Amino acid sequence: MSCSQRRGLEYCFACEEYPCKKYNDADLWDSFITHKNQFIDMEKVKISIDDYKAELDRKVEILQNLLASYDDGRRKNFYCIAVNLLDLTDIIFVMEQIKGEIKSDDTKKKKAAIAVQHFQSIADNRNIELKLRKKQKS
Repeated sequence: MSCSQRRGLEYCFACEEYPCKKYNDADLWDSFITHKNQFIDMEKVKISIDDYKAELDRKVEILQNLLASYDDGRRKNFYCIAVNLLDLTDIIFVMEQIKGEIKSDDTKKKKAAIAVQHFQSIADNRNIELKLRKKQKS
């Protein structure tokens, strides 16, 4: 049972001790998803859980589109990280760029290359690294 459950809280950020020692260095390394934005996301939830949920719903919709239309079988992890780390406005902008550049007869491999190039470009402009950070083994 987590500390927040013992205190009857639904989310850690609602606790007076947040962020507690459980979160020490939590944003330095990733697991199967990135943890880079977890504190930023908790702040968004504090402001408005409904707005945050709407943002997440839109990101999920875009991610599903990316996986269905622009995945060459090797990009799932890249798209998940990009959608997680980039602001929604940047993601929407990239999707418009991709749609404008893709031709109807392009292969999935070509579509994926175009999508990755646009996501990587905006991430580079924002100094965002689109890969998981693995903890070094001691």
